[in-house]
Amino acid sequence: MEQEASGGGNMSASTSVLDHLFYAPQCVGWKPSMEGSLFHLASLILLLAFMGGSGIFGCIYIFVLLSIGFICMMIWGLLWSCGVDVVVWNVLLAVVCLIQIAHLLFRLRRESYGKDYDALYETIYQPLQVPLPIFKEIAHCSGMQVHSLNTDQSYALEGKTAIDRLSLLISGRVKVSLDGQFLHYIFPYQFLDSPEWESLRPSEEGTFQVTLTAETDSTYISWPRKKLYLLLAREKYITHLFSALLGFDISQKLYALNDKLFAKFGLRFDIRLPSLYHVLGPSSEPVGDIGPMIDHIQAAPALQNVPASLPHLPAGIRGSQPESGNPGEDSTSLILEDFAELPGSFMDYVSEGEYMK
Repeated sequence: MEQEASGGGNMSASTSVLDHLFYAPQCVGWKPSMEGSLFHLASLILLLAFMGGSGIFGCIYIFVLLSIGFICMMIWGLLWSCGVDVVVWNVLLAVVCLIQIAHLLFRLRRESYGKDYDALYETIYQPLQVPLPIFKEIAHCSGMQVHSLNTDQSYALEGKTAIDRLSLLISGRVKVSLDGQFLHYIFPYQFLDSPEWESLRPSEEGTFQVTLTAETDSTYISWPRKKLYLLLAREKYITHLFSALLGFDISQKLYALNDKLFAKFGLRFDIRLPSLYHVLGPSSEPVGDIGPMIDHIQAAPALQNVPASLPHLPAGIRGSQPESGNPGEDSTSLILEDFAELPGSFMDYVSEGEYMK
């Protein structure tokens, strides 16, 4: 009998717990007063938290506001509601949110490569949908170092500097000249030596045929030639990526030469002509009497009187570059437009996920 009584007591106790958890008491009447202002503030903060965006910064925004909202709820439960369960749950939720914030900040710091490399990724590689692990390999191949050039300091001298690296200008402006004759400028997020890089095979060696001089204080990053060749041999995806970027960069330089001649003489040169620089004069000096030269140009079959606008070329390539500014975003958009029109293009290669093979 005693066992039956104890068993009945346990059953009644468990039943009361279940009733307390799953069966709410009937509301006899609404409370005449509203909850404290802290409860409404916490509800508003939680509402704003769930309006956050995606990405790592969006997640940080969400969890920061969630932790603030749960802390406000905890204080409300402690001072107004006077419920232990309300306080405990909100403390636990706030602690979880703070731990998640610390984890996100750690990831953000680990994935940051410095201001210059972050800007490089956002300007060139992110629009091309290059994954961060791939960019990490490219960045580490450069040694994670940013080099500087002072005004009038030379990056390379014609016939003297060996072609042993590939460099990309981050800031500033660099002048390219040959035999003292100005050719064109190099602007931020353009390669400094893309023609030299493409002119040599991996087993060959050579020297610069032009002189590169900084016109303003400039910064750049460099990939050592041997290390980059090893990376390209190992990663097919990076090989396609650099092929696209280098090809577009060289075409920009060629059209810059062509447009300079057109602006000077009113004639558009065939960019395939050898020794094209011989008809270029220093940009700071007056042209002088060019009548005999123009007569020679008009008689040459390889030089053509064509309209300034070439319909088959993007407008950004046909136009001349400004002497200052950052054309990085325009260049990236042109790459996307050009390769979107080609079958089997780099963007198709990206979408097929072949870099994982």
